[in-house]
Amino acid sequence: MSSHEPTCARVLPLRTPPAAREPLWRDVVGDVLRRERQAQGRTLKDVAEDARISVPYLSEVERGRKEASSEVLAAAARSLGLGLGDVLSLAQDELAHRGAPSRTSPAHRPMGEVRLAA
Repeated sequence: MSSHEPTCARVLPLRTPPAAREPLWRDVVGDVLRRERQAQGRTLKDVAEDARISVPYLSEVERGRKEASSEVLAAAARSLGLGLGDVLSLAQDELAHRGAPSRTSPAHRPMGEVRLAA
């Protein structure tokens, strides 16, 4: 008779697919500013001068490279004939359009532990 100790099964967590990356606020706001500027047929230089901000900085804001202050966003919005609330509302609509998952979506519900026996 051999005395073998019983082997215990290892618990392996299920691999969940990587969650879709939610867009950054600065990317969404930048997209809104660029879209509005281009819809008006205006150049970066024109809008930046009107808003009294530098062209390179406005370009970085539009590309989502810089997190602009509310003062800068308000100035850029005014130069486009919009209010800060208009830009934020358009950004909110853009987020909803991109389908950012909500906290209650099934993709964000934690999965229970699954044990498999060998």
